[in-house]
Amino acid sequence: MAFEGLADRLQNTIQKIRGKGKVSEADVKEMMREVRLALLEADVNFKVVKQFVKKVSERAVGQDVMKSLTPGQQVIKIVKEELTELMGGEQSKIAVSNRPPTVIMMVGLQGAGKTTTTGKLANLLRKKYNRNPMLVAADIYRPAAIKQLETLGKQINMPVFSLGDQVSPVEIAKQAIAKAKEDHHDYVLIDTAGRLHVDESLMNELKDVKDLTNPDEIFLVVDAMTGQDAVNVASSFNEQLGLTGVVLTKLDGDTRGGAALSIRSVTETPIKFIGLGEKLDAIEAFHPERMAQRILGMGDVLSLIEKAQANVDEEKAKELEKKMRTASFTLDDFLEQLGQVKTMGPLDELLKMMPGANKVKGLNNLKIDDKQIAHVEAIIQSMTQEEKSQPEIINAGRRKRIARGSGRTVPEVNRLLKQFEEMKKMMKQMSGMQQKGKKKGGLKLPFNPF
Repeated sequence: MAFEGLADRLQNTIQKIRGKGKVSEADVKEMMREVRLALLEADVNFKVVKQFVKKVSERAVGQDVMKSLTPGQQVIKIVKEELTELMGGEQSKIAVSNRPPTVIMMVGLQGAGKTTTTGKLANLLRKKYNRNPMLVAADIYRPAAIKQLETLGKQINMPVFSLGDQVSPVEIAKQAIAKAKEDHHDYVLIDTAGRLHVDESLMNELKDVKDLTNPDEIFLVVDAMTGQDAVNVASSFNEQLGLTGVVLTKLDGDTRGGAALSIRSVTETPIKFIGLGEKLDAIEAFHPERMAQRILGMGDVLSLIEKAQANVDEEKAKELEKKMRTASFTLDDFLEQLGQVKTMGPLDELLKMMPGANKVKGLNNLKIDDKQIAHVEAIIQSMTQEEKSQPEIINAGRRKRIARGSGRTVPEVNRLLKQFEEMKKMMKQMSGMQQKGKKKGGLKLPFNPF
């Protein structure tokens, strides 16, 4: 993720102060020096850094903090609160028009991923918010832009309105909104033209589209990997068009991430969505507090739960819990669970959302290859139905046959079977503990792990 370098620096810095029974002004000063360096290295705007450090310092040396029982933790709480405030304070939600359709203008420079993001956002609106969007191909200059949007529309089964590249973008937008009303679409996403840099002709055209459509949202799509340039681009578009939100793409890349911490503060334009990969479902709403928690190594359980709720079948989950309690969990069930977990996104990214994940040695370097999961699936699929239901019958001869059938080795088959047995025991124990807790009012897990 984009903030890994910043996260490592900040986490190492706050670790030094976390358990202190007494915190002096000198301690706070030392910590703030490290925080300043970490933010500047992450490519955060220097004025933003100066203001942030000043705010935290003033609060951290206050009497309430110095005299509290856990001053170290109080300082960390202040850093988290100010980091959250820096990124917007609270989630900025997408507009909903009282007179549908809600019109969203997507703007940005070439190469930021605007057209792909338009498709991703439409997909999210339908899947998560139960909306019925229509895409509009209004970029008539870039070769293949219209074709690209039409291809995306087919992939997500979404209508794309197009009049080719010989009709003006203003006319395309006008006819698209009329068509959306006729076909009862509640959202219209207009993919406008981009340029390699901000110029007058581009802005004049965008202003014309804006004047005609009176959009409810104007989203600027910005490549997070461009660092401070992203802030400059956002400022230019905001001055000319009056942006209502920013969508940061490539936030999963190897970048310093400072743009996300600077854009909100410099332009006063909220970050509304973030792109976290190439897939068409790799976009999510931006939550400043959750992002601050992730940067400081506190995890992001709410996002993890949301991913699970969106991708895991609740009825199947209940059925699975029952199987675990009665020890009737089979390799078939395990295979099904693997499939559901895979739909939630890369496993190494999911693990990093867990609280305390930053303390797990080597987790930052952990890359769980999809091939490893594919190998496990191949081994299980090479078993007979009887073997999947009763793994204890799998003797040496059967193991050789399963290895041959899956293209894997016998030691890999042995390892999977051993791990499966250990997992079954552990899950049965956890299930038992949870049931005891319910009966006695004792142990209560914060969420159902199954």
